[in-house]
Amino acid sequence: MARTIATNNRVGRDELLAFLRHRHHAILMTTRKDGRPQSSPNTCGVDTEGRIVISSYPERAKVANVRRDPRVSVCVLSDEWNGAWVQVDGVAEVIDLPDAVEPLVEYFRVISGEHPDWDEYRQAMRDQGKCLIRVTIESWGPIATGGFPPRLADD
Repeated sequence: MARTIATNNRVGRDELLAFLRHRHHAILMTTRKDGRPQSSPNTCGVDTEGRIVISSYPERAKVANVRRDPRVSVCVLSDEWNGAWVQVDGVAEVIDLPDAVEPLVEYFRVISGEHPDWDEYRQAMRDQGKCLIRVTIESWGPIATGGFPPRLADD
């Protein structure tokens, strides 16, 4: 059986955004007070401005970390465990209510499409006290897949 060879494909911004728009599983990496990394799994989307968006709650560690140090990394994964992934680095901001309501509507749309009752959704976001983390992309690594290095392809 042939071995799967790891890939690392460098892409431009348009190709990156096309890759991200169809993937909604991510690990957000922020920095704790003591300087160590904090990571959390999230559902993410890409808004119409090409920013990564993540819904959260103001009391979450990731939100406190972003407020203190907005430099973040986001590892966006494919649905399949062995699928392609990419690490994106950028600057995050937290949008709180009431300003977060319409960005949360867009967050839902870019991930799930249309909601059957937008007024109900908006009220649920207010009732839950949600906020939105929005990451402006500054740089990114290659779109990668796991596997063996090419030198081991035929072993």
